[in-house]
Amino acid sequence: MTNKDVVLAFWEAMQRNDFSKASEYFSDDYQCFWPQSGELIVGRDDFVALNTAYPANGLWTFSVYSCIAEGDRVVTDVGVTDGVVNDRVITFHTLKAGRITYQQEFWPDDMPAPEWRSNWVRRVGNE
Repeated sequence: MTNKDVVLAFWEAMQRNDFSKASEYFSDDYQCFWPQSGELIVGRDDFVALNTAYPANGLWTFSVYSCIAEGDRVVTDVGVTDGVVNDRVITFHTLKAGRITYQQEFWPDDMPAPEWRSNWVRRVGNE
């Protein structure tokens, strides 16, 4: 598998809400950092436990909009929803020996478009 294939397989497991399977794509020293909240997930067990306990209104759905790979780095743009919550995550994946060793995820909040820019932009969906 290429590094891109590994990351896409990870997202496929996430799509099935099989967090244990998703963690099988991680190295033994896996870490995930969320810069906006300053949180670091260390190891498969904490990843699985956190995702299993995460409050949701239903099963999570993950839609990969973009996946770009170069060397040991893969970047994905993914839509995430539980049927009520609609989020977007940009994830920078670092891989070694065919395993994800590090993820840095940005979960931006939606924001209203400022009216002052309306003369120069078109408002479209966020996909």
